[in-house]
Amino acid sequence: MEDDDLPRMRSDAASQLAGESLDTYSQDELMARIALLEAEIARVKAHHQKAESHRKFADTLFKPRETD
Repeated sequence: MEDDDLPRMRSDAASQLAGESLDTYSQDELMARIALLEAEIARVKAHHQKAESHRKFADTLFKPRETD
């Protein structure tokens, strides 16, 4: 598997969820699905925030020194 395949694979998983028929789900199942998706969104956002903080720290740590 090539690195170029990763973005396509990741979007395929989202596409499968988005394309799935919801007609067979009960209202309770739909609400459970929403809760799972909201939990996943929160997890991704938390990871994004952590990565952003790590990146800002690295940028500060490795920024070029000012010379006079």
